Amino acid sequence: MKILVTGGAGFIGSNFIHYWLKNHPDDKIVNLDKLTYCGNLENLKEVESNKNYQFVKGDICEGELINKVMKGIDKVVHFAAESHVDRSILEPSTFIQTNIIGTQILLEAALKNEVKHFHHISTDEVFGALKLDDPAKFNENTRYDPRSPYSASKAASDHLVMAYHITYGLPVTITNTSNNYGPYQYPEKLLPLAITNLIEGKKVPIYGDGKYVRDWLYVEDHCRAIDLVLTKGRIGETYCIGGLTDDVNNLELIKKVLKIMGKDESVLEYVKDRLGHDRRYAVDWSKAKNELGYQPECDLDTYLEKTIQWYQANESWWKRIKSGEYQEYYQRQYGK
Repeated sequence: MKILVTGGAGFIGSNFIHYWLKNHPDDKIVNLDKLTYCGNLENLKEVESNKNYQFVKGDICEGELINKVMKGIDKVVHFAAESHVDRSILEPSTFIQTNIIGTQILLEAALKNEVKHFHHISTDEVFGALKLDDPAKFNENTRYDPRSPYSASKAASDHLVMAYHITYGLPVTITNTSNNYGPYQYPEKLLPLAITNLIEGKKVPIYGDGKYVRDWLYVEDHCRAIDLVLTKGRIGETYCIGGLTDDVNNLELIKKVLKIMGKDESVLEYVKDRLGHDRRYAVDWSKAKNELGYQPECDLDTYLEKTIQWYQANESWWKRIKSGEYQEYYQRQYGK
């Protein structure tokens, strides 16, 4: 089988490629990535020489290239997206172009080339926000209610994916997932920023009162969930994928990190809140559990320890990112 992975040099995409080549060694992977600020080929050093792995530098908005790359592809796993809410508030047009137009171009190429399965990676943020005192959780039937340019662009792409299934018969599935964390995550997100700042002896910024609730999903569990969807999932279905059963707010999460790293709360720095900051996300992933057999392999504390250990063991990786040196890697490896 030949799989096209879009955005495979990013955080989740690169973890997925590592996972797939390890667990499905006979399959071929084509990694298409534009290499924006968060695309990093250093994430994939270990698989560069694998005969079943190929990297193509390109933008999902380049229709001619996408049609060329899509030839002979059996399945598409579509990660490529602008994904940072803060950046979407500052520059929404980029999110519209990549997340909506880029997805439509991929869908059209997949349809033209008779791709057998198009899997779209989305977010629980398309469902809006929940109240702190509300026991409800997002599920596959939750009404869409995006509240940021990022989530609005992802909601639009979800609707496009399902429209191509209903209108043209393209075989699709969607996963709406919660906040991912783990190895290779770009250190602008909460956990890698906190961990790397603590290693460097810096403060950890906390938005507002810190009582914002998210569901936290370890990236390898996410990769296993995608595997289950690709092998067992029903075409035309959406699956919510989460990592927790109980709410944990951001402040509680960071306090867990402090405890593991032997730090006290004096390193916390409360900063001005983000515009339109959603109060709570929670994911009901029972459909994926009941239909696919999905569930996290470990608990949050175990995964936090593994994540911290990875960043402690890979200082050179994230220090190059924070300094900007990682961008030189592509030039060294591939030239122009």
